[in-house]
Amino acid sequence: MTRREIAEQNFLDGYNCTQAVLLAFEDKVNIDRDTLLSLGSPFGGGMGRLPEVCGTVSAMFILLGLICGYPTPEKGEKKLELYRKVQALATEFENKNGSMVCRELLGLNVKHEEPKPEERSHDFYSKRPCKVLCGDAAEIFGRWLEEQGL
Repeated sequence: MTRREIAEQNFLDGYNCTQAVLLAFEDKVNIDRDTLLSLGSPFGGGMGRLPEVCGTVSAMFILLGLICGYPTPEKGEKKLELYRKVQALATEFENKNGSMVCRELLGLNVKHEEPKPEERSHDFYSKRPCKVLCGDAAEIFGRWLEEQGL
């Protein structure tokens, strides 16, 4: 299976969008599965159903930090280079999907949704592009990894 297919299947298996993408790259990060899933757990629904930054985009940024982030206070080149990578990934996702904001991607007119997650029903999957967005983020991040030789 491709990373895109893995991320999409992870979402269909019930993981939130962030977790679905993170799990597609668990072999690339030096962190155990449970910690990785816990790290991604608050970001579903555009950060706890707020619906702000798409969880799939948050996943790319979390992965980026785990793979090439810095563990010390930074003011210079390391921070600049990381932020360039963040913006490049975000731009690619926006170019493909028109936005990286959850509510815009879902066509919602609310600033905050109720914290209670929706039931994962056929209707849920049919009206949301989340599975495809998981695949898009996995594809974008996978391509970036290949370009970096990682």
